[in-house]
Amino acid sequence: MSKLRFIALEQAASRSIIDVEPPSKRVSDYYGINVFGDEAMKRYLSSDMYKKLKAYVQKGENLDEALADAVAAAMKTWALERGVTHYTHWFQPLTGATAEKHDAFLEPAENGKVIEKFKGSALIKQEPDASSFPSGGIRNTFEARGYTAWDPTSPAFIIENGSSKTLCIPTVFVAYTGEALDYKTPLLKSLALLDKAATAVCEYFDKDVAHVYATLGVEQEYFLIDRALYLARPDLVMAGRTLFGHAPAKGQQLEDHYFGSIPSRVRAFMQDLEIEAYKLGIPLRTRHNEVAPSQFECAPVFEEMNLANDHNQLLMDIMDKVAERHNFKVLLHEKPFAGINGSGKHSNWSLITDTGVNLLQPTTKAKENLQFLTFFVNIIKAVHDHADLLRASIASAGNDFRLGANEAPPAIMSVFIGQQLTEVLDELEHNGNIKIDKGDNMYMKLGIDKIPPILLDNTDRNRTSPFAFTGNKFEFRAVGASANCASALTVLNTIVADQLKKFKIEVDAQIEAGKKKEVAIVDVLREYIKQSKNIRFEGNGYSEEWVEEAARRGLSNIKTTPHALEAYLSKKSRQVLVGNGIFSEVELEARVDVMLHTYAQRIQIESRALGNFARNQIIPAALEYQNKLIDNAKGLKELGLQEEADNLKDLIQEISHHIKVIKTKVDEMIEARKEANKLDTHHRAIAYCEKVKPFFDIIRYHIDKLELVIPDDMWPFPKYRELLFVK
Repeated sequence: MSKLRFIALEQAASRSIIDVEPPSKRVSDYYGINVFGDEAMKRYLSSDMYKKLKAYVQKGENLDEALADAVAAAMKTWALERGVTHYTHWFQPLTGATAEKHDAFLEPAENGKVIEKFKGSALIKQEPDASSFPSGGIRNTFEARGYTAWDPTSPAFIIENGSSKTLCIPTVFVAYTGEALDYKTPLLKSLALLDKAATAVCEYFDKDVAHVYATLGVEQEYFLIDRALYLARPDLVMAGRTLFGHAPAKGQQLEDHYFGSIPSRVRAFMQDLEIEAYKLGIPLRTRHNEVAPSQFECAPVFEEMNLANDHNQLLMDIMDKVAERHNFKVLLHEKPFAGINGSGKHSNWSLITDTGVNLLQPTTKAKENLQFLTFFVNIIKAVHDHADLLRASIASAGNDFRLGANEAPPAIMSVFIGQQLTEVLDELEHNGNIKIDKGDNMYMKLGIDKIPPILLDNTDRNRTSPFAFTGNKFEFRAVGASANCASALTVLNTIVADQLKKFKIEVDAQIEAGKKKEVAIVDVLREYIKQSKNIRFEGNGYSEEWVEEAARRGLSNIKTTPHALEAYLSKKSRQVLVGNGIFSEVELEARVDVMLHTYAQRIQIESRALGNFARNQIIPAALEYQNKLIDNAKGLKELGLQEEADNLKDLIQEISHHIKVIKTKVDEMIEARKEANKLDTHHRAIAYCEKVKPFFDIIRYHIDKLELVIPDDMWPFPKYRELLFVK
């Protein structure tokens, strides 16, 4: 056994449980203590400034210099009282991680002294280097200036790291020339667009509705493995996933891990994570074992989408820090282990009015159900019309390994709504043209009053559907575990908003032509139901039959990221994304360029890592064992034990075959990589996908075969049976 592997296994076996005491026995006593939220604003701002800030946030009124200075002073006082020494603009660049540059509350004073200072100008705007982040060519190295600008809709918070405390101010990140270089900016634009479009449609039903908010609840799946074992697997360190490793005798086939008893050491990690999350106002409520060994999940209460997405980004960061305290490593890759479940970030999405109504909550009242059906059918129509764009929004190198694999939805976009709602839409579809006379029961004639009570539990769950209605929300299950949800949700918000705008135009036209409002609404919905029927699927999304059926329906099955991303640049996608002001043409093309470049870079890293491990560690270990067998065979032959020597000869030849194939395929992979590197960004990504990545499975197959024959004490890396089944 290699020394590194031996030490890692020894350390993992000797781990003790690290119990962390919460600040109080009641979560409510310390929930949000590190957040400059509404309570802190009321306390540290004057009544007048507090009202002005709320008006700025809620109504979009101007932020004047006096208000900015007042908020900055209040934040500084609040932060200094809690031992904070630095502040940072916290933003979400296109790297997929969060970013921060820390500045001290420090200004030189007279006589060589300093004072703590934080002006409104520093709160509102900072200037990080924009050339050092992915920009798709918008920013060159010599064009370094970029801006971070305060997002007052998401509260500032304090991050604790040992004795260090930093005030983090959520911001957008844009280029000097104004283009968005982050995930938050387009998300905020899509939320504003959706608010306006949905509110306009709500006026058909309730004129008191002034705003509609998208809400989000993120179910975050992840793997936990011992940190020492992680460090002894350089493929996990380099690529975030195992590039080789034979399946253990026991995986998830007994189905005994899901919702099972949480291991004590893991439970201690979860409790510590929840304490840190609660202090930051992240409302984690659920924790449990997931399906695969060493796989777990946490999920918060629903929140307004921008805040929920910030919280998820923050959660991923603190998960890793907390895991380190417990000698764990969190794996957020979509497919860190072959042959068992991958990890997703199930994004539960709904629409809530400022009057407190969930627009995706069916009721027993006819008028309210017509409103529900209006939004329900329009969402399905939006997904139908922009399925390829929605597929592109969740595309990544990691998600390509997951989609369509164990317990993950396929790359085919479809919508599951359940049997009862299928019957409702079928009834509306075949209802025919209806004339309403004076005195008629309008809802009865429309068939709306025939809808039985649709309750939350009456809609089944379909784990194979990428976009499933689950009673009062849609669950977008195809989002990858490591992704920033904003990428997918910006697209979802935008296509739904665009569809609602079209719906209102059509309904208004029919009302102007003399139709009753309700009849016009139902007639338009009926056409949408017919037009979008192909996207609805109630069966097993994992089956080959569905792949064939989807093809007959004309639904795309785009399995790889480079081809999926092409949908962003189609005429239809440009119309909805650029036409609605979410991206400019430059921003859209740059963003696709970034995603293609990132894809190629990730496959390149995996390719280089796999080649290095194969040449420098796997093959030498195989040769060492092979030489021992050769010496043994010679000795047996000298003793006259020819049959025993021949048996070893077969094993020697088997090892020789695997070594030869591995070396040959690694050499071919390197040459394919060299050719890919000569191409432009788009074609390079395709080449890495189609010419380089196919070598991975071939090389892995032969490495995994060697793992089965080389003695355990000579294999250089921790095996699956050692990485999984954490205790």
